Amino acid sequence: MRFLIIIPAHNEEDNLPFTLDSLQQQSFKDFTVVVVNDGSTDKTLEVIVRYTDHDSRFETVNLQKSAHQPGSKVVSAFKNGLKTRNIDEFDVICKFDADIILPDNYLETIENAFKNNPEYGLAGGLLYVEKDGNWVYEGNSNKQHVRGPMKAYRKECFVQMGGLRETLGWDNIDSILLENLGWKEVVLPQLHVKLIKVKGADYTIRPADYYGRYFYFLGLNRFLAYIASAKEAARSGSAAFFFKIIKAYETCKTQKLELKISKDEQKAINDKRWKTLKKKWLKM
Repeated sequence: MRFLIIIPAHNEEDNLPFTLDSLQQQSFKDFTVVVVNDGSTDKTLEVIVRYTDHDSRFETVNLQKSAHQPGSKVVSAFKNGLKTRNIDEFDVICKFDADIILPDNYLETIENAFKNNPEYGLAGGLLYVEKDGNWVYEGNSNKQHVRGPMKAYRKECFVQMGGLRETLGWDNIDSILLENLGWKEVVLPQLHVKLIKVKGADYTIRPADYYGRYFYFLGLNRFLAYIASAKEAARSGSAAFFFKIIKAYETCKTQKLELKISKDEQKAINDKRWKTLKKKWLKM
């Protein structure tokens, strides 16, 4: 199988070498890397050139800095890299971050998983962060969900689901849509991916405005958005947090901000959320 790996990068001069070194050290060699330099003002481009000048598998695309919009910025950069290649020449499409270290057998293990399981549409490992000198499981998501920094899609699945959406919540929307199309998302727990930017910091607690916008752009109906908001408020230990999330969600609805999913896809997302809610909380 041939891998196309797209890496959006903005001001990643300190982290990017670790990511690209880990790719060069892969036991599996049949891949192309396109690093999308999204308007970096540091030495990111110089870092990229060190690889593109000496390894034909590495390429770059230079962009003017795109506007910062949570979720959409990174997907926009990814798409700019994707359109430089003919994806029909590849079997696996990867979206990786510019601040991860992959184990040497990452691509080989992903390839074997796809070859041996034709129903797999999305695969990846588990994310680890440095804390007190040790690498520990990041714990920001359940262990059945492939996190945004290290996604690998079977090409047929990627095309069928319409690629990635330029919106907040894209890395949850993808898993719901592909499952709705009959594909499976699989986490390979033996693959430990190191996230090197976050040195033990807790970035799981986000502002209320983030959650309100996230639930809106995920396409959640009001009932499910309120349930999700209550869950986040409970995690934060603040009842006021709930009302702030709801205010942000309702503001988006009032403004009728554009969703990047169709009505049918929105229904699929809500059906999935409702099914999970009944199974986990209502024991139905």
